[in-house]
Amino acid sequence: MSHLKEKIDAFIARTLELQHEQIGRHPLTVYDPEWPSDCIQASAEPGQTVNWAPVRQPDNHNSCDAMFDRLEQALGYPIHIDLRTWYRSYWSEPLMATSDWGDLSLLFVWSDKDCERLRGNLIGHLLTKQKQKRPATLFFACTEPDGEKFLSIDNQTGEVWLEQPGKKPIMKLADSLSLFLDKLTPQSIPDLEQ
Repeated sequence: MSHLKEKIDAFIARTLELQHEQIGRHPLTVYDPEWPSDCIQASAEPGQTVNWAPVRQPDNHNSCDAMFDRLEQALGYPIHIDLRTWYRSYWSEPLMATSDWGDLSLLFVWSDKDCERLRGNLIGHLLTKQKQKRPATLFFACTEPDGEKFLSIDNQTGEVWLEQPGKKPIMKLADSLSLFLDKLTPQSIPDLEQ
């Protein structure tokens, strides 16, 4: 198992432990049959409130792997392994964390279907970077509560940067995603709006 996968596992474990200590249960969401996910903890009827939790994605090739393969083909260059590892680790809604730079929302994919939504967003982001003649970066988190800034991985170096849409990267936060995760403190998972 890679060092980054171990760091992601540890962050998820700390998040779930904190959730249990502070709330005593998994977070709630409203079941939508149009967006099924392995995160849902029980069978439910449409519109019913159910518990959910982050779930490790299967190790075998899934639609997120295929999505990244297609994305690399379209771009003509490889996507940094740290970003692939990040989005291939867990099915989950965004998870909250605090850092020296404020509160963050760490982005994940909810399901196979959600991988396609992510692909569209990544392509749009990369095309904007290309138009601006700036190095390719790929987002994995955003700032809270405003979401006006985002955190990205430099596709060449693997460095973690704070960015604002349409502008040059603001500042380097860490030399790698693994090192960046060491600087985060997880928060309990909020219930999703009903």
